Amino acid sequence: MIKKLLPAIILAASVLILPLSCEKEPQPEPKPEEKPYVPATLKEGRVALAYVTYWGTQIPDARIITHINYAFAELYVRNGVYQGFKLQGNEGRFKQIVDLKKSHPHLKILVSFTHVVDNYDNIQGGSFSALAKSDEYRKAFAQDCLEFIEEWGIDGIDIDWEFPGLSWSGAASDPAVDVQNHILLMKQLRETIGNNYLLTYAGYVMDKKAVTGGYRYIDIKAVDQYVDFVNIMTYDMDAAPKHHSALSDSRAYWDCTRAVSAYRNAGVEYNKMVLGIPFYGRHSYSEKPQSLNYSTILSLDKTIYKIDNWDAVSKTPYVSKNGLFFCGYDNPQSIDNKANWARGLGLKGMMYWQYDADDYKGTLRKAVWESVMK
Repeated sequence: MIKKLLPAIILAASVLILPLSCEKEPQPEPKPEEKPYVPATLKEGRVALAYVTYWGTQIPDARIITHINYAFAELYVRNGVYQGFKLQGNEGRFKQIVDLKKSHPHLKILVSFTHVVDNYDNIQGGSFSALAKSDEYRKAFAQDCLEFIEEWGIDGIDIDWEFPGLSWSGAASDPAVDVQNHILLMKQLRETIGNNYLLTYAGYVMDKKAVTGGYRYIDIKAVDQYVDFVNIMTYDMDAAPKHHSALSDSRAYWDCTRAVSAYRNAGVEYNKMVLGIPFYGRHSYSEKPQSLNYSTILSLDKTIYKIDNWDAVSKTPYVSKNGLFFCGYDNPQSIDNKANWARGLGLKGMMYWQYDADDYKGTLRKAVWESVMK
């Protein structure tokens, strides 16, 4: 979910020094081998969903994932005319992910559509806003989606239009009609792909909102009837010195509790909600670094930064820099806290953005799985 507002990509040479004497140098004590990780048993109906990106390099551990949303496919809209869509990046990467279904039959794979243009042969020509205005284009897109699903043998479609009635990345927007047209788009997708395939969306943390000239965000109640579940992007809800993914924190602009309440108040059942977990910390929206992957947080200079500070109000950790709040993030403890809370309400599970931001041990993705499958 989501998120495209946002992730950072981190891409030594060693020198062999011959010993100056023939004496053997003392060898370090061998480290005890870690016990092989054995995942908790899958519980039917629970969701542990990973957004896996086209620029990622890791092959996901499908033992600890129920759903993969492949990010992304992009629309080709020129001068307001829908011309089709393509995957972003190398198609071979997508094939690697789809092939996981051969050895992990429980795994569901969806292709996630973004409003952002990334491919070299594409231009920003209106995106979802232009597509959704036309009944002809909505039908054509939905049919293209069905054919893509059948060609690749995948399980569904995830729509990541961020956001109807609002443009923050160069995509077109029209507050007068976007929110209503988003409903029509989701309706057409459901009618075309039928009930044998999944339809989900990346959801903002609040309901549609009236603005000058119309509305922005998503009409949660109207869309709910067409989707299997919603991936609520409960992250980027604030920036330093506030926590961006607090469980409950009135100091922050928004939090997980208020986000889930917004969906429930709109009529969405808890068992159709999936709670979003960030595998990154949010520092700022304007200053660099804007965000830091979890793997980067762990490698910060410990003479300057301190990680795993704990905020008892938000129930999340944070990084401090020279004693000052630098960024909030999630760790296994906060993930477990969120999962216990979500499970108590009856939420369907958790999703995270994004797989490759985790550390090499898979600390966070394992925490999501173990917490969801309790």
